[in-house]
Amino acid sequence: MSPFPGFDVVDVTVGGTTIHGRVGGSGPPLLLLHGIPETHLMWRHVAPALAADHTVVATDLRGYGGSGVGAGTDHSMRSLAAEQLAVMRALGHERFAVAGHDRGARCAYRLALDHPEHVTALAVLDVVPTAEAFARADREFALGYWVWSMLAAPAPVPERLVLGAPDVLVDHMLDAWSDDPAVFPPWLRERYTATFRDPERVHGICEQYRAAATADVAHDEADRGAHRLRCPVHVLWSATGAVDAWYDPLEVWRGWADDVRGGPVDAGHFLPEEAPGTVVAVLRGLG
Repeated sequence: MSPFPGFDVVDVTVGGTTIHGRVGGSGPPLLLLHGIPETHLMWRHVAPALAADHTVVATDLRGYGGSGVGAGTDHSMRSLAAEQLAVMRALGHERFAVAGHDRGARCAYRLALDHPEHVTALAVLDVVPTAEAFARADREFALGYWVWSMLAAPAPVPERLVLGAPDVLVDHMLDAWSDDPAVFPPWLRERYTATFRDPERVHGICEQYRAAATADVAHDEADRGAHRLRCPVHVLWSATGAVDAWYDPLEVWRGWADDVRGGPVDAGHFLPEEAPGTVVAVLRGLG
């Protein structure tokens, strides 16, 4: 049985690559973007419920799942966000809400900053802006977010390490960052791990982390104080995770937007899979 009943599979060619996803429902359009180490499958408990009153588009970011790796050299979130905008426009949606988790949230807020005329509302799940994270980095960040540093290390070291034991890395992320690892059954773990068995995909993902520490920070810093998020911003984060422990998330995001709301969720990092009911209730209000 499909995890997205009633949804159509789409593959949209944009910017020299192909973005894979699913589309279903009717009503105000809503784009859902996943994080690492996942694919659009992370929205399997959320998207069908939202499709009752939204046109839901759930995609794989470049390099993940069924999307292409891309032949270009720009691995910044600005480039990934432009691809996702192109997908939505190709599907006929000029204005839409966007919700992202983890890496998808970074793509989502960059899309809203770069293309405010297209984004009606934004939800960011368990992140603060990339430049904020690096600017506030300390010993806890270095140890807790070691994946950022490892994957951004010079090629080919992280690529070789990941390809040597992809299941170890993916299982670590799912088990250590969640409060309930049982929400990831074996079949789903295998689907997520498949991305990290492919050398081209692993290299592309590492390049995205290298861009995070360079281009993404530069883009954020250029916008800080000069451009703000114009749309309403809903912020959700894990009550037991690093974002809650290290930051005041609402205070941080109010430095980037005027209309900010949200709060902690009693779940681990993977909110759409660990607390789908809460996420559905919040995202339903974005339309």
